[in-house]
Amino acid sequence: MSNVTIAERVTTIVADKLKVEASTIREDSRFAEDLGADSLDMVELVMAFEEEFGCEIPDKEAEKIRTIKDATEHLTALKGVLANPTEKAL
Repeated sequence: MSNVTIAERVTTIVADKLKVEASTIREDSRFAEDLGADSLDMVELVMAFEEEFGCEIPDKEAEKIRTIKDATEHLTALKGVLANPTEKAL
């Protein structure tokens, strides 16, 4: 799975959950400040990411996800670990 595919999937999820146009979402878009997400929206987004990508995002890691890029990079790293289970997570 390529980074672009993950980024596109993240953008689609965010657009759907936050009811914003996908074309207005950029890599540096901040969930709260730019896209209007509140704390409940963030919980729902993390749950949607977990479901879509078949992974679990610990609460401490979820708190670090502030932008589209953060989400994409985090999910890319998780998918890499899941694809190579013998490698240890950082």
